Amino acid sequence: MPSLFRFLTVVAVIGVIVYGVIFVLANFVNPKSREMIVTIPADKFLKK
Repeated sequence: MPSLFRFLTVVAVIGVIVYGVIFVLANFVNPKSREMIVTIPADKFLKK
């Protein structure tokens, strides 16, 4: 059973690290806003 507890501990630690990274990225990294222009050709609007 010690190997099972060691495995579960490693999985739990990895999960906490991943959760922490996601939390930090979600709360402390701000995306840069910018204007986006997409030109759509006129033939896309024509029905065939």
